[in-house]
Amino acid sequence: MYNFLHLISSGFNFITSIPEHLIEPISFLPEFFKDALIDSLNLLPFLFVVFLLIEIIEQYFAKKKHLLVFFMKKVGPVFGSLFASVPQCGFSVIASTLYVRRILSRGTLLAVYFATSDEAIPVLVSDPSKFNLIIPIILIKIIVAILVGYLVDVLVTYKAKEPLVEELKIPVETEIEEEEGCCHHKLSDASKTKEFWFHPLKHTFNIFIFILIISVILGFIISKVGTEEVLAKYCLMNTPLQPLLASLIGLIPNCAISVMLTILFLKHTISFGSLIAGLSTSGGLGMLVLFSKNNDKKDTAIILSILVIVSSIVGLIFQYNVFNINRIFSIFGIEI
Repeated sequence: MYNFLHLISSGFNFITSIPEHLIEPISFLPEFFKDALIDSLNLLPFLFVVFLLIEIIEQYFAKKKHLLVFFMKKVGPVFGSLFASVPQCGFSVIASTLYVRRILSRGTLLAVYFATSDEAIPVLVSDPSKFNLIIPIILIKIIVAILVGYLVDVLVTYKAKEPLVEELKIPVETEIEEEEGCCHHKLSDASKTKEFWFHPLKHTFNIFIFILIISVILGFIISKVGTEEVLAKYCLMNTPLQPLLASLIGLIPNCAISVMLTILFLKHTISFGSLIAGLSTSGGLGMLVLFSKNNDKKDTAIILSILVIVSSIVGLIFQYNVFNINRIFSIFGIEI
């Protein structure tokens, strides 16, 4: 069993290292473009697997999708937050993709966003003086994610619109009810033809191009702004506005944002509460999928509002040690 898991791990590491080995030697490409291309290519296998699973769900479980959603409402926020707490941003892309197909609940999606740690944990590991903050950060984000996830599913009653589908062109006298997939393809035929593989590939390519374009643009902007010290000028205010500002910055859909926030914290530019606020809204590249693929813009606005409001409040609680909450960690010898 160990050898099998080791083989899978080695295969995974080999696959994810291919883009870096291929792109890095290309000297004429700017560094920000290389980083964006490598990050985007690393997501390709995950995206394809997700869209392939969605294709299967659409074909074989379309009529029972409401049961799956009911089940995910029961356990989604717990498992979503636990998976998302692993330092990566790919899971937020997966969760967003499933949500826009209405396979996950709104609370589960928010739990994933709140718990996503992205690249912040590796950055903290690199600084031995802050190593003891890793567990508190992960625990705080998971607890907030689970609580908010369940509360949203119970209290927020707005029903998001279902994904748009093309109106079926079936003669009136025909009584056969044909299910359609997200690209308006007939589900009953998909498993028997090349469509079964074509549509997941099409979706994977579309999302890949969108993520790559936005990542390149954001990378270019960050490269022009300069170092983290220059960016820190936007977070110098040690006031109640700082957690709010950090949470808004965290909304920028790029893995570099969580790195920037963590470095600003390590340089004592933002408070621990502001770091929590920024990392709680930092859903990574999953935000791009939500912005581009969620047909219900009001639903997207509700999700973003909950993210910012809750993250800002949590950040303020830790910044000003409300209810003497920081003492919880001091019991274990951790000073926040």
